[in-house]
Amino acid sequence: MALRLSTGLRNKLLGTEGFKTIMQNGVIRIFPGVQPSSADDGESVSPLLEITVSSGTFTAGTAVNGLNFAAPSGGSCAKASSEVWSGAAASTGTAGWFRFYANDMTTGSDTSHARFDGSVSTSGAQLNMSSTAITAGATTTIDSFVVTMPAS
Repeated sequence: MALRLSTGLRNKLLGTEGFKTIMQNGVIRIFPGVQPSSADDGESVSPLLEITVSSGTFTAGTAVNGLNFAAPSGGSCAKASSEVWSGAAASTGTAGWFRFYANDMTTGSDTSHARFDGSVSTSGAQLNMSSTAITAGATTTIDSFVVTMPAS
């Protein structure tokens, strides 16, 4: 599966904002099942876990526990090295895909807000984890996360 950008994110990138600014203080939710065909589609399932800074409670519209990227380099943006991206699982299941929401965390079917989706696996995915088995109450940490914009 490919990284899928919402219409809202693509429109903002084509405007005057940069990726790092648009996605500043965002949040990741990891879901079971198959990645939707578009990041504009609704989630249709409950998340297994939410990834924030140090597993803290995320507050949409504020900087509280939101995830950040380092300065872009070589066409890529990596997670801020000073942050621990982690979350305690709300339920048990197998991770299949993730959605990274901008700080407003607009859920459901939507074409105007910034977010992107990707697949989850142990290798060859946009989000690679040591195990896709998620257990309720257990903490999952994202050690590495990089978004790369293609040259063409």
